Amino acid sequence: MDGIKGSSAAESTARHIEDLILEGSLRPGEPLLPEREMAVRLNVSRPTLRQGMKILEDRGLLVAEAGGGRVVAPLATSITDPLLELMSSRAEVVGDYLELRATMERLAASLAATRANDVDRQTLQSCMARIDAAHEMADPHDEADADVDLHVAIYEASHNIVLLQIMRALSGMLRKGVFHNREKLYARAEVREVLREQHRAIFDAIMAHDPVAAGQASEDHMSYTRRVMTEIAAAEARLEISLRRIDGGNISSRARARPT
Repeated sequence: MDGIKGSSAAESTARHIEDLILEGSLRPGEPLLPEREMAVRLNVSRPTLRQGMKILEDRGLLVAEAGGGRVVAPLATSITDPLLELMSSRAEVVGDYLELRATMERLAASLAATRANDVDRQTLQSCMARIDAAHEMADPHDEADADVDLHVAIYEASHNIVLLQIMRALSGMLRKGVFHNREKLYARAEVREVLREQHRAIFDAIMAHDPVAAGQASEDHMSYTRRVMTEIAAAEARLEISLRRIDGGNISSRARARPT
């Protein structure tokens, strides 16, 4: 950022921050440094920095907070609310979502196997270690969270910006349980074992620079996830029917006589 001068200084500052957001270095919801420190890091004056950030606020890329700080706007983390609510209310959409993920995950893993650098591989190794640690502790929440982080690290290692932003959005919805509750998978011991083995296979293939094996392992993983989620949904539906039969759907007279 050295040498930024004249009327283009604020636009150049804004463009630099835009690039950081686009490439994924600045993530949705991430707070920025205090203004004074950021101006030093970017080698610009504070007035220039303020103008640049105002440009990004007007573009919807930054959000000003009450205390004077700024955070990256929650970009590409969800679909518009009415459509999202409609989609999440339809059980059949889960299958479509996982079908899409199977294709995208295969591409991401294949690209990561050929493009990942030493920094990317270190991040992947850290994510895999977190999965192993959470698995040993039998903690469904932490293991599910580490699972998502590994997939995001693979998207980053693909070095495809469009793929990264799209898949990061899907991962954001996955964390919030929009399409399905991932912790349901990890609540089953036998499923947890398979998922760890599958994540390990994806990880090993990427680390071995084998795009074919990485892509196939990712697709197999998503196909398995889709099958298990279908089985869980079917089991839950059967349980609901059984419970309704006990009390006549809660509108039969025998429901009042049900023992407590």
